[in-house]
Amino acid sequence: MFSTRRSTHASALALGAERAAVTDIGANVTVDPAAADYPEARAGRARTAEAWRTLASNKLVLIGSVVALAYVFLGIFGSMLAPYDYRAQNLADALLPPFSGGHILGTDQLGRDMLSRVLEGLRISLLVGVVITSASLVVGALAGVLAGYFGGKGDKAISALIDITWGFPLILVAVLLVGALGPGLAAMMLAVGIINWAGFARIIRGETLALRQREFVEAARALGVPRRRIIRRHILPHTIPVALVMTSYYVALAVIFEAGFSFIGLGAQPPLPSLGQMIAEGRNYMLVSHWVITVPGVTIALIVIGLNLLGDGLRDIFDPRLRDR
Repeated sequence: MFSTRRSTHASALALGAERAAVTDIGANVTVDPAAADYPEARAGRARTAEAWRTLASNKLVLIGSVVALAYVFLGIFGSMLAPYDYRAQNLADALLPPFSGGHILGTDQLGRDMLSRVLEGLRISLLVGVVITSASLVVGALAGVLAGYFGGKGDKAISALIDITWGFPLILVAVLLVGALGPGLAAMMLAVGIINWAGFARIIRGETLALRQREFVEAARALGVPRRRIIRRHILPHTIPVALVMTSYYVALAVIFEAGFSFIGLGAQPPLPSLGQMIAEGRNYMLVSHWVITVPGVTIALIVIGLNLLGDGLRDIFDPRLRDR
């Protein structure tokens, strides 16, 4: 009898701990439909609705979201919307100003349509930004969570690797990889990815160090919940906000890196029209036909500003001190 009561009491404690964990992480964990009537579930839905209202009322997020969505849309469907083939040359129409000869943004020194080339360049920038940031996020999040949760020698080894990675200049890594793989997007993305993962790892490691001391993690650990489940259900969901903020910044950085490497000839190679490459090709004509560098330059600036506004808005929302203020 007493054994049955003790097992029933332990089951009740376990259920209470699980409900407390679900309540703490709120909208970041999917609640079982069977628990839809629990007060904790209703509180989680209320916090989710409040978060969406806060997002909608933040002007930085709205502006950044519009720019980011436009960037993604044009990057995906831009080649379908392009009025001309970005590779087509017509020397008779070289250096036409905007809104002349049927070219909305004018033509470059070889008579190629600037709008078509910018749309194709946006596709390349989107591809580079998404691939680099996604790979860096996955590697950095895995390393940061393992280092922060388990600690010990593994934490010291990963932290040392992060410091060593940040000690190498990005341009040096890119030159070495270009020498091994040849110039192109593959070498450039690999070089930036090798450096960028360290930023994600360091921030997420710090978040994990703080989270593993929280009451709901301690309760789950005391109840014998496997470490893998604790990490998946109680640690990773809480790192999503900081990961979203960093992702917006790192996509903007990837766009800048891609343009910079293409400008010096280490990124996209002709006939692919990278935005940085377009600036490099048109710099000799900037005094007589400024649009050949103004159009891609302004495009890069708008993308970076929009993504940074999105990151600032997300930071203001997810940081309790900034949100309360």
